[in-house]
Amino acid sequence: MKKTPLYKKHIELNATMVNFADFKMPIQYSSIFEEVKAVRKSVGLSDVSHMGEIEISGVDALDFVNWIITNDASKLKPLQAQYTTMLYPEGGIVDDLLVYHLPKRYLLVVNASNQEKDFEWIRENKRGNVEIKNRGSEYFQLAVQGPLALNVIRKVVTGDPSNLPFYWSREESINTNFVILSRTGYTGEDGFEIYGDSTKGEEIWDAVMEAGKEEGEQPCGLGARDLLRLEMGYCLYGNDITKDTTPLEAGLSWLVKMEKGDFIGKKALLEQKEEGIKRRLVGITVKGRKIPRDGYPIYKEGKRIGKITSGNYSPTLKTSIAMGYVMKPYHKTGSILEIEIRNKKVIGKVTELPFWKNGSAKK
Repeated sequence: MKKTPLYKKHIELNATMVNFADFKMPIQYSSIFEEVKAVRKSVGLSDVSHMGEIEISGVDALDFVNWIITNDASKLKPLQAQYTTMLYPEGGIVDDLLVYHLPKRYLLVVNASNQEKDFEWIRENKRGNVEIKNRGSEYFQLAVQGPLALNVIRKVVTGDPSNLPFYWSREESINTNFVILSRTGYTGEDGFEIYGDSTKGEEIWDAVMEAGKEEGEQPCGLGARDLLRLEMGYCLYGNDITKDTTPLEAGLSWLVKMEKGDFIGKKALLEQKEEGIKRRLVGITVKGRKIPRDGYPIYKEGKRIGKITSGNYSPTLKTSIAMGYVMKPYHKTGSILEIEIRNKKVIGKVTELPFWKNGSAKK
């Protein structure tokens, strides 16, 4: 198993470690619910160094990036970022990712479980004069998330982070170490990401932890991050989006810019759009603490109409929440469905996403 540059810090903090995407990662330090609360009420710090970083440079870098993603990278100004998907020719999703327009290169931040697969996919589809580098092992990445995140970041960087807009990045310095600071987030709260040289990861982790003491900052593991993203209705690759789902089915059509020109998977999406989408990913709330889990079947009046892809109990909303694919027209907000949980059917209600609507994210 691989270890991130912060592995020793997790051990020092007595984190519960698990195997995830070929990495030894902390699933929790104290309590998952307490870590979720910290991000919603104050600030949490997460090690996300397991994520992959792929750099694309060269005179044809922009054209090539636009060929492999569904969003339009030509709209990115220097240091701006965008969320996008990358597709197979059949329209299924290779991955969801962030694209940064950095000086002389584009940085693609991909899911940890997909980084090798993504790198090979990008190389296989190479066209034009471009250079493609897998830089994942050279970076550390920290996520500082929560309504008090700005207070923490302000103490560690040389510049003023308050004027960094949502989905932008800039070059910064922490303890004289060069880093890239961005403001995207995966939790619905205000938050920052710090990318830097993997050899400096421990030093910068310590600096951020020290800076967050006044705000009650807590380290947060994978368990809290998964719950936080579910409360926001954000898709998790491997569950809510896969090679067998398209962005149109997943409610991610806003990431697909048909007008930009050709891209891998465009023809398939146009065909699907013309034929009509037959199923949709929806949010579902369930009263009580019975939790719909990945794979649980969904019914309407005895007819099986779909299945759950993600589900958990939300400590923020104090109810069980889930996401899943259902056949149209049962996807409409307010529709009452049945979910089979341990051989018993419980009532679920299609709910508009995000579940958590009071986040502090600066948009």
